[in-house]
Amino acid sequence: MIKAFIERVLPRKKPVRVEHSGKALGIHSEHMSRNAVYVCEKLQRAGFEAYIVGGAVRDALLGVIPKDFDVATNATPEEVRHEFRRAFIIGRRFKLVHVMFGDETIEVSTFRSNRGGEVEADATGRITSDNVYGTQAEDAARRDFTINALYYDPTKDVVVDFMGGLKDVEKRTLRLIGTAETRYREDPVRMLRAVRLAVKLNCSIAKATATPIREHSELIKNVPPARLFDEIQKLLLSGYANATLAELRKHGLAEGLLPLLDLIYQQPGGQKFIELALDNTDRRVREDKPVSPAFLFASLLWHQVVKRWSEIEARGEHHVPALMLAMEQVIDEQRETITLPQRFAGITREIWLMQPRFEQRTSKAALRMVEQPRFRAAYDFLLLRAAAGEIEQELADWWTNFIESDPDIRQELISQRQRAQLKHGGGGTSDAGGRRRRSRGGRGRKRRDDSNDGGTGDTGGSIE
Repeated sequence: MIKAFIERVLPRKKPVRVEHSGKALGIHSEHMSRNAVYVCEKLQRAGFEAYIVGGAVRDALLGVIPKDFDVATNATPEEVRHEFRRAFIIGRRFKLVHVMFGDETIEVSTFRSNRGGEVEADATGRITSDNVYGTQAEDAARRDFTINALYYDPTKDVVVDFMGGLKDVEKRTLRLIGTAETRYREDPVRMLRAVRLAVKLNCSIAKATATPIREHSELIKNVPPARLFDEIQKLLLSGYANATLAELRKHGLAEGLLPLLDLIYQQPGGQKFIELALDNTDRRVREDKPVSPAFLFASLLWHQVVKRWSEIEARGEHHVPALMLAMEQVIDEQRETITLPQRFAGITREIWLMQPRFEQRTSKAALRMVEQPRFRAAYDFLLLRAAAGEIEQELADWWTNFIESDPDIRQELISQRQRAQLKHGGGGTSDAGGRRRRSRGGRGRKRRDDSNDGGTGDTGGSIE
């Protein structure tokens, strides 16, 4: 059975090694990370083969500036670690070596093979152990897409192609190596990666690669939640998140990726809110500005929190305790599919919990707010809600004026707010959905028109 499985994974034709001049193809060693080049040179001096592989080579050929650099070698992880002072072996299912150079990490993998009986898979065909080492040709055959199976030797300025990846680069086509059904069962994340790369690289997905995705979308549920989170984080921070999510829905992957996504899009205002958040995040990524995964997940899940919040309040729970309960319920439900790391979940909670506090524009409350560590992220989230028409633009504008003003003007803004409250008969506040709540001891203020879209603000979620 294992032999039949391997035969389905591997292409029938034996890979043929074809070498091309890197210079003739438009890439040179100076286009690559100096640290990645150094890793290759040092391993080669030690008697091993070593190549820059995958996305960096692909991007350089497509005219995209490479950012992440991986190295493939015939040295074992232990042999790689022995050659570098700051090198660490990671992973169980797939052992890798991280070679550290200050802020840059070069990921080094040993050539893999699917031959032999040591490759372990679960009942669905997903590989659970993949540490059978082999030749460079075997390594190329087991990679996901042809355009990712390209190897660049910076010392010889040679690009090695076993799978016809250069032709697909020229055609801007994303094509799986091997049988799509088996490769998706082997690693369901490849379906997400296919869509993400096609959007990012402006490539078309080959028909044989795209057609089976909808049929096998349920396999996403077999991916460990922590690994799924890592892939979704790449998707959201790709600079093309909005377009990628739209493509995922088209291929039937949205439910398996984010079970709440379809529900969000069905709610009034939900789709506009999500699209604004992702558009601004995409812009920030392309401008090399900081973004926070916590902010993105706060945006994706916010309308579910608001819906649950209203339901809990309707049962008689007080405003803020109802929000806290709604937050925990939504995050707990999401953990069934995606493991949101605690460091991100904590920031997400803070962003949500600060939203009702923006209504408290008294002197002490406003000054305490701007001193909070997550104020900037929460403020960006407030601007996003205003841009989506969820709350009054006046509230967002007031806080913008407040944080941009000197202390004297800040106090005058607070005084104006207090006079306005007295004029209207008390201090009513709004809940997260823009609905006016009556405060104790005073009449509710007149509700304003919630249809104003306002400005877009800078809602990429930087935490400054």
